Amino acid sequence: MKKTLIVLLSLLALGLPVFATGVQEETGPVTITFWTHEDPNRTALEDRYISEFEASHPDVTINRVTNSSSKMPELLLTAFAANEGPHIFNTQIEDGYAYIANGRVAPVNPEAVGFQSTEALTESYVDGVLNAVSEDGQVYGLPLELTNWAPYLNKRIFRDAGLDPEKDIPKTWEDMVAVSQRMVLREGEIITRRGFDFRYPYYLVSMVPMVEQLGGQLVSDDGKTAIVGDQAWLKFLQFMADWGPNGLNLGSPTYQNARKLFNADNNDMGMAMSGLYQAGRIRADNPEFYDSGDWMVIPYPQFKDAVKEVASAYYGHFYMVNGQKSEREQKIAWEFIAYMLSHSEEYLTEVGLVQPTKQLMASETYANIPYADVFAADMAKGNIVYYAENSAKIQELIKEAVEGVMLSGIAPEKALASLKVKAQEVLDQE
Repeated sequence: MKKTLIVLLSLLALGLPVFATGVQEETGPVTITFWTHEDPNRTALEDRYISEFEASHPDVTINRVTNSSSKMPELLLTAFAANEGPHIFNTQIEDGYAYIANGRVAPVNPEAVGFQSTEALTESYVDGVLNAVSEDGQVYGLPLELTNWAPYLNKRIFRDAGLDPEKDIPKTWEDMVAVSQRMVLREGEIITRRGFDFRYPYYLVSMVPMVEQLGGQLVSDDGKTAIVGDQAWLKFLQFMADWGPNGLNLGSPTYQNARKLFNADNNDMGMAMSGLYQAGRIRADNPEFYDSGDWMVIPYPQFKDAVKEVASAYYGHFYMVNGQKSEREQKIAWEFIAYMLSHSEEYLTEVGLVQPTKQLMASETYANIPYADVFAADMAKGNIVYYAENSAKIQELIKEAVEGVMLSGIAPEKALASLKVKAQEVLDQE
């Protein structure tokens, strides 16, 4: 991935053409390529939207291609470096912002998405939602979803461990350790049932807030210093070392993603961090468990000695349009995106995705979604995930530090020292 990013940035630095040249057909058949991340529940909806859009636009074919969310950033970098990026793509803002910064995506066409102006478009969304995709008065993306995470809890496993799922809910990270110790099962050193485990690939969303609770920062307010607040970072890294296989042995990034196990209700995952969308996946994967009432969502925990109440970061998957494509193709792409997003209530009820328009957030549909109030309250306590051209690299460095203390026995002090130096180097390169 790093080599591909260097290729992309080198193309830009050398001034090589990054926009398509030649005559573009303004009439006749056109195929729009649409890359998106895998989600079986969303696929059924979007296949229908494609059929409906194609029926009303007989010259248009939409080619929908899915990839895992973890692979999408590298695939996009490779495609754009070769000037073969899709017409439409969506990715998390921490991965997508570089395309805005490097001028690779087209601004939203307000008229194509049903608005008279960019200002009217912005006004239709919850305040601040489009800030991450806005530059110089232009908007460069529209949100497929705005998401934060909270722990899903299996009441059956709680009760099996002698815990009361109403009274023993972990409100602090120290509580999380205690209840996980009650729930964990092992065969030798191998865990067969975890009480809780983290979303390890996504350190910016799920773990940086833990540091912020303790008074630390990823980047200083002036944007010049990386990894601020040594004591906060040290306490966090020590917590993760204690959590891992060389400490209390409660979880590890080497095990299967906790969120993917939770729905099966196979007595192997007591709690897992996920978004509002997880409820829809439980309903699709395991209707009996969904209807049983034996699961719930609880607020993101805080450290006992937290100096600031901070919940999970929230992030957006934003639809963007390739600026290399012809004006006609761009217009069609935005029209199709607008058609999909015109079904925001269906995305919410069927898939659990929040497209944060003011209209949807004020609707009875949103108010009636199970545990929507928990996510809304947590979002009010959270910050948008760190996004910049260097986001992916910064996340890799945090992963190196966390997994170093958890899996390789590296002392938190040594891991922190390395993280500070490397993160500062990346920040200084911007």
